[in-house]
Amino acid sequence: MRILVVAVSARMLAQLAVADGHEVIALDRFGDVDLRAVARVATARSNEALAALGADVDADAVLYGAGFENRPDLVAKLARGRELLGTPPELLAEVRDPWAVGAAARSAGARAPEIRSVDELLAASGGRRSVADSETWLRKPRRGGGGRGVRPWAGGALRATEIVQRRIPGLACSAVAIGDGRRAVVLGITEQLLRRPGFRWTGNVAPPRLPERERAELEDQLRAVCAEVATRFGVRGAFGVDAVWDGRDAWVVEVNPRPPAALELFEAGSFEAHVRGARGIGVPTAGAPPAGSGARVKLVLFANRDVRAPDPDWWPAHLVRDIPRAGEMIKRGAPLCTLISATTTVPELAARGTHLLSALPEAVLVRD
Repeated sequence: MRILVVAVSARMLAQLAVADGHEVIALDRFGDVDLRAVARVATARSNEALAALGADVDADAVLYGAGFENRPDLVAKLARGRELLGTPPELLAEVRDPWAVGAAARSAGARAPEIRSVDELLAASGGRRSVADSETWLRKPRRGGGGRGVRPWAGGALRATEIVQRRIPGLACSAVAIGDGRRAVVLGITEQLLRRPGFRWTGNVAPPRLPERERAELEDQLRAVCAEVATRFGVRGAFGVDAVWDGRDAWVVEVNPRPPAALELFEAGSFEAHVRGARGIGVPTAGAPPAGSGARVKLVLFANRDVRAPDPDWWPAHLVRDIPRAGEMIKRGAPLCTLISATTTVPELAARGTHLLSALPEAVLVRD
């Protein structure tokens, strides 16, 4: 099957599809070296432009990834004349609605952070603001992604696209699941790695670094949430549920109704499981051990200064993904590459990343 893969970054999905025997045409914003090694690639700077490029692609099916779950109009455009391997566009608005997700979490026996409008907060305090509020509430996009735009709320008006959500202290985590529109099976649970200070996603580690008892309770709760999400919203294929674990309860933050970034930590057979779920013909056997049952870490490496990427052969083999093209300019703070390891701990992999940043050849530094 020839599959069109469209995402902000398409490398993971393209590699998983090719590994399962499919031909891939990929559209994304980066055009990384390892993506070009497995697929025909075109790039554009916006999701609208990527969808426009997709209109002329000859493919049997289309799969959308990160960045398109908030644009059902673009998903519908990409799906015209092709099989859609994912949650249909008409179902996306509800599953991305934070109030609807909160109701689903509570129905499944988990919890969800309180969401309130600014008017409600000010009315409750008699129109006064206190310093403590910035430690209690988060300002975030109503339909965001990857933690971008999330920050403490320090008062003032919100944009129409933002919400205020109660801040829950604890461990950021996620479930990776496969749904078929009626039921769901969890492939595995991960701990989410966040960039500090702030809330931006930088990677995952599977399984979460928790005591065994807590890990089992977390998985039980998120398994129930994933089942409720599939039943209530009709989610199809691979999807993710993000939550915060406080030591006793899972507080569900959002649902990503498309393959999450942690899918490749459970890679063997996960793509075909996604396809079967998207077609509504079945999910993996409940209770089967995840393919990536050993500890694995995925860590995005961000540039700590403006750099020009070195030759692709400079990067350590079998460690680096999302390899930028030689000479490509990477701005400070932008993603540089991704590190994946089955044998190192999070601190060890972070140290490898720091070493790589410091060892970038002097010739690739951007000079004023």
